[in-house]
Amino acid sequence: MEIATRHTPAYGVARLTLGANESVRVETGAMMAMSAGVTMQSKAEGGVMKSLKRAALGGESFFISTYTAPAQGGFVDVAARLPGDLTHYDVDPQLPLFVSKGSWLANEQTVELNTQWGGFKNMFGSEGGFILRAEGTGHVVFACYGALEVWNLAPGQSFTVDTGHMVAYEASVQMNIRKAAGGLVQTFKSGEGLVFDFTGPGKVWTQTRNPNELLGWISAALGGGSSSPGGGGLVGGLMGRS
Repeated sequence: MEIATRHTPAYGVARLTLGANESVRVETGAMMAMSAGVTMQSKAEGGVMKSLKRAALGGESFFISTYTAPAQGGFVDVAARLPGDLTHYDVDPQLPLFVSKGSWLANEQTVELNTQWGGFKNMFGSEGGFILRAEGTGHVVFACYGALEVWNLAPGQSFTVDTGHMVAYEASVQMNIRKAAGGLVQTFKSGEGLVFDFTGPGKVWTQTRNPNELLGWISAALGGGSSSPGGGGLVGGLMGRS
């Protein structure tokens, strides 16, 4: 599979060019266009229990769509639900990739996607302690809200990120979570909650916009409703996929 991106960093699209009879797994609803002859099948990838775990805990769809090219090859274009950038990463068998909920778009058949409990240190924003773990060999495509920044940390080098701006990080990176300010009063005054402290070596991907803040702004503007992506009401309907 070959990957080419366009319309980045504001409205990124990734073209997944497939060889003869090659397949790719894609987040349900992420397909924007495909070439003639490409077939699609949606199913509970890995069985019902694994799919329930991925959907309820990992923030992804219960069903995953598999696109297969015909004998002459073909392509599938994928895009995220929110405006922003996207990128692809070549997973190494010895170096899994951790991806925040809602950021995964596609991966090759040779990459295994699992939901993992990493303890409270792996809490992404208000999403809880579950993250997606991509392992195996091959490409993974993931997206962000806003522009994407890559931090290539040297051994022992550290930096701090607000939890809502986290997208992905390599397994070689050490991560801890803490309060941004001391005590509830300082947290309330500063408007900041939890932050991540990352220490290299390895890469960390962050986004310049916070989806949780967007949902909170929409909820306040509409005079109430759910502030979470999976919530009901108008906000949930605006942000959810069909």
